[in-house]
Amino acid sequence: MNYLLTPPSLNDLIRLLKAWRFWMLGAILGALLGAAVYYIAPPPFRAKATVNVDFNLEEALPTDTDRQHFYYLERESRKMEEIAWSDELMDSLSSEFGFSAEELRGGKLQLSQPAEAGWHFYAEDKDAKTADLLASAWAEAFIAKVQADIESGNINEFVKLEATQAKNLPKERSIPLSGYLLAGAVGFLIVAVFAVLFVKPKPLGR
Repeated sequence: MNYLLTPPSLNDLIRLLKAWRFWMLGAILGALLGAAVYYIAPPPFRAKATVNVDFNLEEALPTDTDRQHFYYLERESRKMEEIAWSDELMDSLSSEFGFSAEELRGGKLQLSQPAEAGWHFYAEDKDAKTADLLASAWAEAFIAKVQADIESGNINEFVKLEATQAKNLPKERSIPLSGYLLAGAVGFLIVAVFAVLFVKPKPLGR
């Protein structure tokens, strides 16, 4: 117990540095372990749909200041972000795909870049086709709802939306293989460092 609580000595650090072959082998073994986990229990697929949002500042606020432009963008973006996560859209997707609204909001769906230009609608699922259809359906439902709110006056009439990527979406694993390789290698090295520094070596027999 006293050995575990004692700070590493200079000899301990030297012994740690001398074990470079052990670190190299351990990093390789850790990376192989990470690769094995990746292929045995792979992360879900992630599909991305993109909707281009143009707030048309020049037409909506032709004579206003930059500060007023900022508040306009923030206000309209917040309204549209609330639409993206609204009960209406979540319930619609839940009915179509069989996922609960809590599951959709809990990580299966992700929204990126809620500002001017491209809004990215991500969907994750263990089945690549389901992820593709879910992301596409979310983006299309978002466009339809925002356009309806534009007609009703809830969203500024100068806001324009276009689905720039809503069919045959790019799909990839939510965590790449390289992430598993790095995590395995780093994890092994951390464990090995503690083992070398805090496990007292046995003295050689005389």
